[in-house]
Amino acid sequence: MGIWTDHVTPRIAELTLRSKPIGALRAQALSGLEGEVVEIGFGSGLNLRHYPASVSKVHAIEPSEVARRMAGPRAAASPIPVDFTGLDGQALPLDDESVDAAVSTFTLCTIPDVAAALGELARVLRPGGRFHFLEHGRSDDPKVIAWQDRLNGVQGRIAGGCHLNRPIDALIRSAGFEIEQLEQRYMPGPALSKPFGYLYLGVARPASAVDRSEPR
Repeated sequence: MGIWTDHVTPRIAELTLRSKPIGALRAQALSGLEGEVVEIGFGSGLNLRHYPASVSKVHAIEPSEVARRMAGPRAAASPIPVDFTGLDGQALPLDDESVDAAVSTFTLCTIPDVAAALGELARVLRPGGRFHFLEHGRSDDPKVIAWQDRLNGVQGRIAGGCHLNRPIDALIRSAGFEIEQLEQRYMPGPALSKPFGYLYLGVARPASAVDRSEPR
């Protein structure tokens, strides 16, 4: 993947995504989770302190060795067991219908094959399971979108393949999920940060689960 992506990008993510305002958003995104959870893009474990006590285990999926090392102390201190289960969110080493919930925070912007990753989450979720997400992506403002499109290539090179302009809600729906809750807003900060900080925060469930729950 390269020295920059392997060694520098995880440290940039740690510095830029550990602020108190983002922590509050993480807590909101993880609210209501329970049972066994798979988290793709686990990174340095910044979500761990925000997991509710009702979570019994976290299956951490993270390709970066540096990020996993950074997450080690947080995982060791966590009251919730953490299993570093795999490296690739596009091919989860988990059985069908084996987890109660799935989590992705600031991951769908970077993962190469979003459809494959979301398909894997739908596969491993048990009936009734939910997908909790907190992502940044394509704005609803044409002026901001224009800047996102202009800056997207530079962002990708600097931030390990991160895309500024992915329509997160559309990608989730096209992968067969029904979105039950969705908030879209800008991350706190100056106006110049808008291309980098349009947020999608919500909960979805596989459409197959919706179909099973409807009366016949």
